[in-house]
Amino acid sequence: MKLMLLGPPGAGKGTQAKRLEDAYNIIQLSTGDMLRAEVASGSDLGKEAKEVMESGALVSDELVIGIISSRIDQDDCQKGFILDGFPRTTPQAEALDVMFADKGMTLDSVIEMKVDDDAMVERITGRYTCSECGAGYHDSFQKPKVDGTCDKCGGTEFTRRADDNAETVRSRLEAYHEQTAPIILYYGDKGVLKSIDGMAGIDEVTAQLKEVIG
Repeated sequence: MKLMLLGPPGAGKGTQAKRLEDAYNIIQLSTGDMLRAEVASGSDLGKEAKEVMESGALVSDELVIGIISSRIDQDDCQKGFILDGFPRTTPQAEALDVMFADKGMTLDSVIEMKVDDDAMVERITGRYTCSECGAGYHDSFQKPKVDGTCDKCGGTEFTRRADDNAETVRSRLEAYHEQTAPIILYYGDKGVLKSIDGMAGIDEVTAQLKEVIG
């Protein structure tokens, strides 16, 4: 089973990918994690990526495709995987298709988690975590049982990501829509795109995903 999740930052792709991993015994592949692992491995691809990253340049599409290709050849991907965070542009999607074709693979489903931008701003800007154990909370949706005290470890210090502010979040959402709208059309034309309501509750989103996966 080979899946791709599309959705803006904060849509819940990571949470849902973890649930799909457990349900179907497949692996979530984040481009950031794959890049870091390849660099840490000291492989030729990793050395090349490290050099590019240290120079401050963006890692090329060709290099990212190479790293994904190397990763999905590993044993733990043989039952399937979930791509998260790539592709971000139509040329990347086209290059990914070429790589899959070379391996005799096809994507089973590309799933768009549709969300409302205003609701996403509230969802993301309200997030905060326990400084001690990293447990996640939210101003509106998931407050600690005792105000100011972490449910898991009893910690009383909390942090918020500096970029989880309304202006930055709206900018990230605009960039996502600009970059991803053509990808949605691309996969729609290929007949593999499915859409679900990403604003539903976590369990309901999981149920929708399982239904469209079949």
